[in-house]
Amino acid sequence: MTTKWLSPSPISRLHVLGARGLDLLFPPVCAGCGRAGYALCPLCAQEVEPVGEPICAHCGRRQARAVKRCPLCASEDEPPLDLVRAATLHRWPLREAIHALKYEGRTELAQPLARYLLATLAIPPWPAILPRIDAVIPAPLHARRRAERGYNQATLLARPLCRWMGLPLHTDWLQRTQMTRPQVGLNAHERRANVADAFRASPAVCGKTLLLIDDVYTTGATMTACAAAAKAAGARLVYGLALAQPASRN
Repeated sequence: MTTKWLSPSPISRLHVLGARGLDLLFPPVCAGCGRAGYALCPLCAQEVEPVGEPICAHCGRRQARAVKRCPLCASEDEPPLDLVRAATLHRWPLREAIHALKYEGRTELAQPLARYLLATLAIPPWPAILPRIDAVIPAPLHARRRAERGYNQATLLARPLCRWMGLPLHTDWLQRTQMTRPQVGLNAHERRANVADAFRASPAVCGKTLLLIDDVYTTGATMTACAAAAKAAGARLVYGLALAQPASRN
């Protein structure tokens, strides 16, 4: 479906008022330092470190020196992803905030975290790419895992980003059809094997230029599998943007 930004319904307004009432009784605490009154306090927000140069020009992973294609990218003759970037480094306090969003139900963190994605889109090469984007697609969860969690954290990050940028969000153009094991603890080869053929794209992607959104870009296995499914369904170009990547250089 395409997300439409309409005026909130009476039920939505009641939900917001209820949430504000709960905030008065149980103030949120900063995911980084525990300071009361913030999802992510201003001090911790300033501590989040952006991904800096040098990087691989294709996948955006940090490198010892700038390269057009890092060894991992060079191992693929025709990589499904046309370009990838991550906004920040996966270290404190961003690491703790992502964990709280994914596993602790701290959905209020999605909007402040999405601002790091927004800042990244202001940096080249994105200003030249964004006018060509036909749709933003969050990396999907399997239906069972989404039911267990109650939400898809990538969708929560993509929604405010699309609202701010005026981009169309499509949450049903890509589906995860296989329930795979968690990627944590797997090496790069195991991660790619784990998610191979785990996704299916809608025919609606045919001829389209897409932007995939995910929370963490480690080896790129999930986003690559998503892009491969989209290209198999006829997508023209597929770009990737993640909130964080590992802090270590390759």
